[in-house]
Amino acid sequence: MKSLINGSVLCAVLGVATVAGAQDAAAPAAPAAEAVKAPSADAVKDTWNYFYKGQGQGPVLVEAKLCTEVAKEGANKFECITEVGPEGVKAGTSVMLWQSYLVPQGDSIDDLTVQVKQGATVRETKDVKVKGEGWRARQWTGVKLAKPGAWTVVIMRGDKVLKEVPVKVL
Repeated sequence: MKSLINGSVLCAVLGVATVAGAQDAAAPAAPAAEAVKAPSADAVKDTWNYFYKGQGQGPVLVEAKLCTEVAKEGANKFECITEVGPEGVKAGTSVMLWQSYLVPQGDSIDDLTVQVKQGATVRETKDVKVKGEGWRARQWTGVKLAKPGAWTVVIMRGDKVLKEVPVKVL
């Protein structure tokens, strides 16, 4: 079991793991679509230490992007497969803020929020919860971009801004 966990860690760090790092030990690994830089041994060790011993320190936001489609099945299950480009979206388009976190094993984080702003005006706030059940905690939050203009989707933990994602709405 320990070698399976360590194998999953390496795969997660290399970016080829499936949902939450779970892998079937009997199934051969799929080849990477593109070459991926191997992390340093220290980076892998830091990740392991944080996952296994970082309880109470909160989540690490790894990635966040606005998407119009998240895969429901297949090799890309739970991944953002259609990202909103710099050209923006039409007003009223359904979009999701796709997020990926590293959460220490066993932790539940319930103080994350997503704010949707048009200019400086907050139009919507949603609570986000993530759990340290695997190497990646992925979450997607539907947001409304009802009117044309410059919008920003903000991920916060308490009063600290973790990331801002600007989007043009036509």
